[in-house]
Amino acid sequence: MLHTINSEKFGPLGAPMAGAVQACVHCGFCLAACPTYLELGLEMYSPRGRIVLMKEVLEGQLEWSDAQPHIDRCLGCLACEPACPSGVPYRDLISPFRATAGNRFKRPFAERLRRRLAAMTIPFPGRFRLALRAAGLGRMVRPLLPRALRPMLDLAPASVPAARPLPAVSPARGARRARVALLAGCAQQVLEPDINDATIDVLTRNGVEVIVPAAQGCCGGLAWHVGDRAAAQKFARRNLDAFPTDVDAIITNAAGCGSAMHEYHLILRGAPEEARAAAFRGRVVDVSVFLTRLGLSEAPRGFGRSVRIACHDACHLNNAQGVSNEPRALLRSIPGVELCEPGDAHLCCGSAGTYNLDQPEIAAALGEQKTRTLLGTGAEIVATGNIGCLTQIRAHLHRLGSPLRVQHTMQILRDAYR
Repeated sequence: MLHTINSEKFGPLGAPMAGAVQACVHCGFCLAACPTYLELGLEMYSPRGRIVLMKEVLEGQLEWSDAQPHIDRCLGCLACEPACPSGVPYRDLISPFRATAGNRFKRPFAERLRRRLAAMTIPFPGRFRLALRAAGLGRMVRPLLPRALRPMLDLAPASVPAARPLPAVSPARGARRARVALLAGCAQQVLEPDINDATIDVLTRNGVEVIVPAAQGCCGGLAWHVGDRAAAQKFARRNLDAFPTDVDAIITNAAGCGSAMHEYHLILRGAPEEARAAAFRGRVVDVSVFLTRLGLSEAPRGFGRSVRIACHDACHLNNAQGVSNEPRALLRSIPGVELCEPGDAHLCCGSAGTYNLDQPEIAAALGEQKTRTLLGTGAEIVATGNIGCLTQIRAHLHRLGSPLRVQHTMQILRDAYR
């Protein structure tokens, strides 16, 4: 797409944004892949429409505030990327644009407060746990709160599991085949700590020593996806320093975290740590990919019966990292497992980081659609590789009164070993 963007005007992120705009040929193949376009039915809520809006803003033809409502409604699911025949790197545009927008316009007070509260709690497990426990009291005054703050109470679970500190080192069982460092995740530690326990169990059972660096922090994805580049850089720098270089891989077990860490070179573009970030991202790998490459040294025993499992592809695993076959290969290694493939698998469940806080109506519609599709498979377990998807689908199953279980792939594999 022809443009007149002065990339130097926007600093280190200018060139990637201009490159993404230039790669778009306005063909429209992305429309059918975009959940918000399918939900809202307007061009401005499609990737093609948003690229045009962002182009016009960057060219100085459109005000930032005029484009922002349409940009805010983008999930960042990246379903448009595999659908695009021209290979437009949409990720090089959407998050950098949000970061560039920064403080160029002023959001309503309640919206700024909600974003601030989320930024101060979710990336910090201790604070997040306290905030969720306090949500019960907040529900008592829900009618008095601004509308923009109510989703924070509505989405808070009734209870949270007790904290489970992770061991600094978990030795491999038997001969050591590999040594890895695990990103523990911030929200995941609070909402579903068993995922990390299951991950460590499966890895060590297959001859992998697992270390959990104590100095690590949030991946920075939540901040990056809402345009807070300064916070994302702070988290990225912390992890660059925290994770050792003498490991075979840096393991992630949450799709959103893995995707964010793969973008550290973009988050830190133009910073002194850019080269380190580029090397770092090359060592980050999803646990399903690592185990598939390594091979299971111990075969799962299964569940003693046939089990139908529906595979839910997390957007930031499938679209952002190109990971789809590996979780299925691990699940097929379990005797008696039959995999079910839901229709419209490319459509996002609506979780998307803090999207269900920022755009609750769209997120709820997408969540119910996804959940009903999964129920239609007739499966008894849904397998996913992302904490956001897990909690979103689980919440909608509860609303629909369904007993269908949702588990992380590592939890299912761990249980199959027992």
